[in-house]
Amino acid sequence: MEQKLSRRELQIVEFLYSVGQATAAEVRAGMADPPGYSAVRATLRILEEKGVVRHEEKDGRYLFSPVVEREAARRSALSRLIDTFFDGSPAQAAAALLGSTQARFTESELDRLEELVRQAREQ
Repeated sequence: MEQKLSRRELQIVEFLYSVGQATAAEVRAGMADPPGYSAVRATLRILEEKGVVRHEEKDGRYLFSPVVEREAARRSALSRLIDTFFDGSPAQAAAALLGSTQARFTESELDRLEELVRQAREQ
């Protein structure tokens, strides 16, 4: 996913990933602090133009579903988060996560992180 998505766009796409397919009204109902119905429709139209979601007509209703792989959407969301809160530094983001008192890691997760750090050093 080349373009970055807004917070609302990401919220909508994440909801669609969780349910698979939904109408605009269902998307709105599934959002925390949703905008108006017409704003949700407009955002879905923008997401279609960006090639992130698509719709099909079924029984007179438009059903929206994600087009982009979930992993690509995650990378886009993470990139936006890092740019916004960590001055574009993945290292600062990782340090914040690892330093969080709320972060609880399993042994296998720590092993995976260790392996990723080793691979990053080799590159």
